[in-house]
Amino acid sequence: MQIILLERIEKLGSIGDVVTVKDGYARNFLLPNKKALRANDANRKVFEANRERLEKENAERRTDAAKAGEKVDGTEVVLIRASSNSGQLYGSVSVRDIVEALKEKGHDIGKSQVVLERPIKTIGVFDVRVSLHPEVHVTVKANVARSDDEAELQSQGVDVMAQMFEEDKVPTGFTEAVDPNAEPGEIPAELIEERAEGGDEAAA
Repeated sequence: MQIILLERIEKLGSIGDVVTVKDGYARNFLLPNKKALRANDANRKVFEANRERLEKENAERRTDAAKAGEKVDGTEVVLIRASSNSGQLYGSVSVRDIVEALKEKGHDIGKSQVVLERPIKTIGVFDVRVSLHPEVHVTVKANVARSDDEAELQSQGVDVMAQMFEEDKVPTGFTEAVDPNAEPGEIPAELIEERAEGGDEAAA
């Protein structure tokens, strides 16, 4: 279906552009949300008669969105979730979770404005795009952690996931305590005593 865009649509075009889209996309989204008109002679005349007003209204919305974006841009929200030892979440973090976390911080963002390509399913800090206007986008951070302490570490740039994997690699079994004051190759004094006592008992 050919349509006339009434606002800029990412990957489609700008106000006034005539583009071809799938019928379903036009009927179910663009036309009912007044983002476009069917491209026919009557609608072209209507659009041209209202172009100046539409462009002015769009510019005003863009300005308002840019001001709102200054407050939201860079906001970090912490989402505490349970996960496996490998950092895989039991469940996932969705758009709704991010919207609710932003609202708790005083940012009124709608679900349709949060651009999340797929649900978040692991521990970590993720950049999430928020579309406040077709021409205004900001980024917020979703800090997904198992505890507030872990979230704080991630905020400081610590890779908690990498630490988890390192911990998993630590060999299990007998390991001797290390005396930080001992010279390289030197056996801690208490171990010498323990071994000496053990030797005396064996001799007895």
